[in-house]
Amino acid sequence: MIIESIELQNYRNYESLKLSLGEKNNIFYGDNAQGKTNLLEAIFFAASSKSFRFCKDRDVIRFSEEEAHIKMILQKKSHKNRIDIHLKKNNVKGIAINGFPVKKASDLFGLANVVIFSPEDLSLIKDGPKERRRFIDLELCQLNKLYLHNLARYNRVLLQRNRLLKDIPFKPQLEDSLSIWDEELVKYGQALIRLRREFIESLQEKLLRIHKNISGGREELLLSYEENVREEAFSEAIIKARDTEKKQRITLVGPHRDDLLFQINGEDIRKFGSQGQKRTAALSLKLAEIELVKEKIEDYPILLLDDVFSELDKKRQNFLLDEISDVQSIITCTGLEDLIENRFPIDKLYYVEGGKIECP
Repeated sequence: MIIESIELQNYRNYESLKLSLGEKNNIFYGDNAQGKTNLLEAIFFAASSKSFRFCKDRDVIRFSEEEAHIKMILQKKSHKNRIDIHLKKNNVKGIAINGFPVKKASDLFGLANVVIFSPEDLSLIKDGPKERRRFIDLELCQLNKLYLHNLARYNRVLLQRNRLLKDIPFKPQLEDSLSIWDEELVKYGQALIRLRREFIESLQEKLLRIHKNISGGREELLLSYEENVREEAFSEAIIKARDTEKKQRITLVGPHRDDLLFQINGEDIRKFGSQGQKRTAALSLKLAEIELVKEKIEDYPILLLDDVFSELDKKRQNFLLDEISDVQSIITCTGLEDLIENRFPIDKLYYVEGGKIECP
């Protein structure tokens, strides 16, 4: 799977851009705040219909403009597909595949698979559980259409249920409808719990091997899914929590409060791990993610690397570069020193400045 080309119009700081990409390593370098990450975001948007920055669609439209466009040509095995995204400030986005409009963003499912790796991912383990849930959701939404469906439904039900809990003190009669939302929350929540558990179990096998290689066999990294509530106990737990939830006016039980546990040699590194251990674990997690995607789709995903080399030491840089040799990579960096020093093969080199991209 490779991206052949991408075109942008009025996207972030890009007024107009047409770009062809190499099959392997594409390097975009330049100072900060010039638009390198915006390009990666646009690629991710075309693949998934959303930003990895979790912003509103209107936020990616160039300042003072009303619309933005993304066009991406994707080659997958022997097939080519064109994805068009039309973003509007005051209307829903339009999506077309090979010139044919699609009704739902989920129709993009399975067309393109991308893995994003940024400096924020290196902080995944030391950050709060929200970021770790975000990691699960980003990947599973690309790999499993059923997960995407259930997550969207669950989030809608959760939003409505929380509104209801806030309104009940002022309108007590509304409590009678709470059980209806309970049933919906449990139905979609149980599906999320099951699919998340299966995902983490699949990831663990690959994560263990990769981390052992990076650490020279000195450390064993175990990843566990910390369910807020067990799948089979969800219905009972939500009934027991009702009085407390009415007092706090928020839903306290469900997969929206899940977390991931990282242990090295039996110790929780979220609390007791060194900075180096946390970064190595995060790097291992991303590389395991690439392997898992390859296994699921029987093809390599596209890798987006957003200025991570400056955050890694030489050993981790070398390991990362070795592991991504077979993947189409779109890599951003401020300088080329690390890549040159590591003799990293470069297919195409681009200089980014002020929303303009040039081939030096």
